[in-house]
Amino acid sequence: MMNYHTRKWIKPEDLNPNHSLFGGRLLEWIDEEAALYAIIQLENTRTVTKYISEINFVSSAKQGDIIEIGIEAVEFGRSSLTLRCEVRNKMTHQKIITIERLVFVALDEEGNPKPHGKTTIEYVADRLSLKNTSEENQSL
Repeated sequence: MMNYHTRKWIKPEDLNPNHSLFGGRLLEWIDEEAALYAIIQLENTRTVTKYISEINFVSSAKQGDIIEIGIEAVEFGRSSLTLRCEVRNKMTHQKIITIERLVFVALDEEGNPKPHGKTTIEYVADRLSLKNTSEENQSL
């Protein structure tokens, strides 16, 4: 399921000479959002972008538009996590861009791929409640 986490308001500094959203700016936002998603899922701040598949610019955004970035996990590898991304106009839900595969790899301290042991999406709230429950049981 696609989860939309981040919203961006298109400002003058985000525009290209055609007065629409500069694709490079949008790709920067996507890479950052997807990296944060992967880091949180894999619980490893040494997670890096390995691969981004073809990028499909479906429509453009203009100054004043509010867009939202959607991320969906599609596959867990041994040390990797593959995501899918869709950016849409928040108000109209018109697609702006789709990227079918963004692959992130968890690394160890030496920069080598590190197995993460994850197989499904985890939510931080669930991790925290499990941790709190475990800490409460230890104090009993």
